[in-house]
Amino acid sequence: MKNTYYLFLFIIILFNACQMNRSPKADESPNETKSNTSFHVLVLTERGGQHGGFTDAGIKWLEEQSKIMNFKLTEINNTKPIDEAYLAQFALIIQLDYPPYTWTKEAESAFIKYIDKGRGGWIGFHHATLLGEFDGYPMWQWFSDFMGGIRFQNYIAELADGTMQVEDQSHPVMKGVNTSFVIPDDEWYTFDKNPRNNVHVLATVDESSYNPASDIKMGDHPVVWVNPHKAARNVYFLIGHSNKLYETSDFTTMFSNAIQWASEK
Repeated sequence: MKNTYYLFLFIIILFNACQMNRSPKADESPNETKSNTSFHVLVLTERGGQHGGFTDAGIKWLEEQSKIMNFKLTEINNTKPIDEAYLAQFALIIQLDYPPYTWTKEAESAFIKYIDKGRGGWIGFHHATLLGEFDGYPMWQWFSDFMGGIRFQNYIAELADGTMQVEDQSHPVMKGVNTSFVIPDDEWYTFDKNPRNNVHVLATVDESSYNPASDIKMGDHPVVWVNPHKAARNVYFLIGHSNKLYETSDFTTMFSNAIQWASEK
């Protein structure tokens, strides 16, 4: 009888130990699974206008990607909500064709601290280098310096396909990306000077590949770069005009790589 009692007691202890050490199931509550490891992403957008197609497709792609990469997406269309406390919620800011002007002074100050103190990461597209005096706003000098000390000079008036050449294949943003691929139907900016001396270039565009051809050229023309002088992980993509980009696997690979890399501290 005593042996039966001890056997029963042993079985109960073993059962409880197994319950404590078991792996969480997929249908358990969020507090018990890895869903609590998600991060928050702020997306600044311009809706409508000539970049509307790229932005609309971008938000749709990001919503799908958020389920794969386990992040939460917040979209705003102006900088009025932005202050230091607001930005503290986010591991990453994506400037999805939002310009470097029309920002409130409080938003500017909060963003500068966010980048300079490495409080999160940043990804910028296309319109983020529309640097100069536009729509009655002065140029934001800090942002110009952030982008390599450049000022917008010109653009190819007619949209053109262009072949991108990856320059730094070892960078995490370029993982799994072909060394050369075509970017469709984009608007290629030129600047008053080459940012190369102040940033780390990841890719350039082959200006001889423009289709249709254009006489507006820079020569050495960086189109993807990072600024290693800032505490925040950051990457800028000059491209970002057409929704066709989201049908280009090399582009979506770069974008998803950038989210993963820039959101990590």
